[in-house]
Amino acid sequence: MSDKKPNILLVYTGGTIGMVKDAETGALHAFNFNNLLKQIPELKLLDCKIETTSFKNPIDSSNMNPEYWVQIVDTIERYYDAFDGFVVLHGSDTMSYTASAISFMLENLSKPVVFTGAQLPIGDLRTDAKENLITSIQIASLQENNVPIIKEVCLYFEYKLYRGNRTTKINAEHFQAFNSLNYPYLAESGVHLKVKHEYLLRPTLNSTFKVHRKLDNNIALLKLFPGITPSYLNNVLNTPNLKALILETYGSGNCTTDTWFLEALKEAISNNIHIINVTQCVGGGVNMGQYETSNHLKHIGVISGKDMTTESAIAKTMYLLGKLESPELFKNKFEIPLRGEIA
Repeated sequence: MSDKKPNILLVYTGGTIGMVKDAETGALHAFNFNNLLKQIPELKLLDCKIETTSFKNPIDSSNMNPEYWVQIVDTIERYYDAFDGFVVLHGSDTMSYTASAISFMLENLSKPVVFTGAQLPIGDLRTDAKENLITSIQIASLQENNVPIIKEVCLYFEYKLYRGNRTTKINAEHFQAFNSLNYPYLAESGVHLKVKHEYLLRPTLNSTFKVHRKLDNNIALLKLFPGITPSYLNNVLNTPNLKALILETYGSGNCTTDTWFLEALKEAISNNIHIINVTQCVGGGVNMGQYETSNHLKHIGVISGKDMTTESAIAKTMYLLGKLESPELFKNKFEIPLRGEIA
């Protein structure tokens, strides 16, 4: 049995976790990850080797976009053979969007990619950054018979590891900022680190690792509300170059049955605009046809997002559009799990 220590690469994109506070002025400035072991000596206790790389210009996660997602997968591909696991440090505001996107962009992934961040800077007295970072590295280095235990894109925050494309940020103040309401957490950190093996993604390991970079963001997101007007819906549907509309409906996929609403969607679908139905509820999913108010959507060809998060639906739509799928193939691919994003 080999005693080779796992190699873990930290990829810093930006965000609160990478900030330290000047003790005298109180001002925040970017953390120098080359001095990581000096700042967090506890990392020396981990049974792995750690190297770091960073975006040339780290960004606030509010500025995250598909171009930065490509930078992340470029980095992972560049170092894929040299490292056993990856920890991506990212601002929490858009972390669920990024984790979802990266899960689709990395096909046949056989190593862990763990996203983490913090609500407080790493140098703050009450920071959550150290625990999130240390445990994320520990999770990324977990192996059995020299093979990584985790083989998917995950998100670790406040003692729990989640499937990345199942997460949503639910709180801007508490340390428990994320949740995965439609899929169980994958691991929990306490006195012991407990992995729930039965919920881990099991990829086909004889398939070649492949990176997808082409994303198409000619999409729109529309949240239904009582009183929505025809002009509002039509303005969204008439967006130049629009290829898909993600519709956040009520409950289990319900919407108004007003003729103008359904006719507008029907016309959009006839013009090859994909209409995708996800629920605006944080838990549960779409079940078109359960009620009359969703049966109309099913009849005109609206695509079911099932129990997918909005973040994951956006990422999956960009990914599938980037593959230039035919309308029929797009619908078929969207409604089946590609990376464990739906049941």
